[in-house]
Amino acid sequence: MSTFGRTLLATLLLAALPLAYAGKVYRWVDSRGVVHYGDHRPDPKAASPSGVRVIPVVAEPSAIASLRTQQVGRAFQAIADNRLAGPVEVRLDFARADNVRGDPDLPARTVVPAYGHTVVSLLDTVDSNAPGDFELRMDVVPGDPKARPQDVEYLLPLRMAGWHIDQGFGGSFSHDDEQNRYALDLAAPIGTPVLAARDGVVMEVESDFSKAGLDRERYAGRANLIRILHDDGTMAIYAHLKLDGMLVRAGQRVRAGQQIALSGNTGFTTGPHLHFAVQVNRGMRLESIRFRMRGPQGPLNLSGG
Repeated sequence: MSTFGRTLLATLLLAALPLAYAGKVYRWVDSRGVVHYGDHRPDPKAASPSGVRVIPVVAEPSAIASLRTQQVGRAFQAIADNRLAGPVEVRLDFARADNVRGDPDLPARTVVPAYGHTVVSLLDTVDSNAPGDFELRMDVVPGDPKARPQDVEYLLPLRMAGWHIDQGFGGSFSHDDEQNRYALDLAAPIGTPVLAARDGVVMEVESDFSKAGLDRERYAGRANLIRILHDDGTMAIYAHLKLDGMLVRAGQRVRAGQQIALSGNTGFTTGPHLHFAVQVNRGMRLESIRFRMRGPQGPLNLSGG
């Protein structure tokens, strides 16, 4: 009988999402005087009057998708699990393959539905009389490449007087890549109400990062954010949000004009502002796209900055 060994290596690309976050550990004392630690705030009935203390810690971000294998007979299913409340596209490939092939052949791409899982490929030996071994690599991009953007006028995503655009479409400071080329940076003091610019479903919420700075390698993409999926498959990003400033949860449907968060100053930033962009998956490639927006006085000029 042949043997079929496997070594699994799942490398997840998070498509401009943070590389690390500040997390929290909760410390509390119960009625018996026993000290407890956990990653969720305890039930008030479980903690003594001494209360609950929050201890900031550095934590790895939660992946937007994960890769696992499941043995079926002498073969293995490679399964992608989507952790977002909206679709993601995955591309699976061998990092190394010794006497192993995939069905379908790798590299293979597929779309995994919200909170769903999909068998991307069935892995088996080429020569059944010899052992096989492999490593896998999976890349992940939010959204469905079948999205067809509609011409929609977005609402201004801030509730404040005296707002202005710090950086518009094609801004030279940080709007110089595909994901951010058609983005807006709207100056806003920390704590300014952030509004949904269009109806949609909250696809993703990242809320625990607390720091900001101009070290691009350290802070680029490390902003608290909300990603909202629209009915045409496009996704709006609201970034640099306040620590613990989220007012919605993943999977929740929101209406245009509804408050969803508080603005902040987290990630790669020169100061407090809201970063807003509309993105679409162009086939394992996340792009920002042009959009129209209306302010209190009418249509906005979104270029430059």
